[in-house]
Amino acid sequence: MKIKNGLFVKIGIILVIAGLYIFIEPVQITVKRLVFMFSMVDVPTMKNYILSFGIWAPVVSFFLMVFQSVAAPLPAFLITFANAALFGWVKGAILSWTSAMAGAALCYWIARFYGRSLAERLVSRFALDEVDIFFQKHGKYAIFIARLLPFVSFDVVSYGAGLTSIGFWEFFLATGLGQLPATLIYSYVGDMLVGSVKTLVSGLLIIFALSALLFAVKKSMREKNRLPGPQQAGGENSAN
Repeated sequence: MKIKNGLFVKIGIILVIAGLYIFIEPVQITVKRLVFMFSMVDVPTMKNYILSFGIWAPVVSFFLMVFQSVAAPLPAFLITFANAALFGWVKGAILSWTSAMAGAALCYWIARFYGRSLAERLVSRFALDEVDIFFQKHGKYAIFIARLLPFVSFDVVSYGAGLTSIGFWEFFLATGLGQLPATLIYSYVGDMLVGSVKTLVSGLLIIFALSALLFAVKKSMREKNRLPGPQQAGGENSAN
């Protein structure tokens, strides 16, 4: 009976959300508008949208961050930059950090509650497979390490963690500590944001690419050093 009730709850939640999107036109228009706005990768547009809600701007920003977490892989840095520009880098960082934590928690519980099939539809099977390998390699430190690496998807890691035996509070603490440096840096940069946003984004992408390359080179050299050389292999064979 408990299993059936749980199944009905899961199906019911999905039907309600789907019904809101399909049958309530303002909801559908808003979702499409948000996806389009994120796809523009334009901080001023995001900033003006949040600012248009007046005193409710911080609340709207909070839910935008949660929305982009669930609807991965939308770019979260747009909201972080916008928050810093609107509220100052300290208050903006606090808002971005807390809302990102809420989004991460929601992704974790969606995966834990609904399982891998829904998570794969939200972020793709390939992305989850890559995260599985990352978790197997780094073990209990995987969450913390993933949050520090800018080229590892924040939201995919949250979904992937929900499919593992990692406890929620362990996940939550590692996420909070790991994402704090990036949030502070993005907020500080966002507060000073001037000139072309595309130029800044391009610069950040280059930095991320170089970081990924450095990480891959280090990994390759480490694995190469572990392999026995010809003399070592020959010496072992002759000893046998």
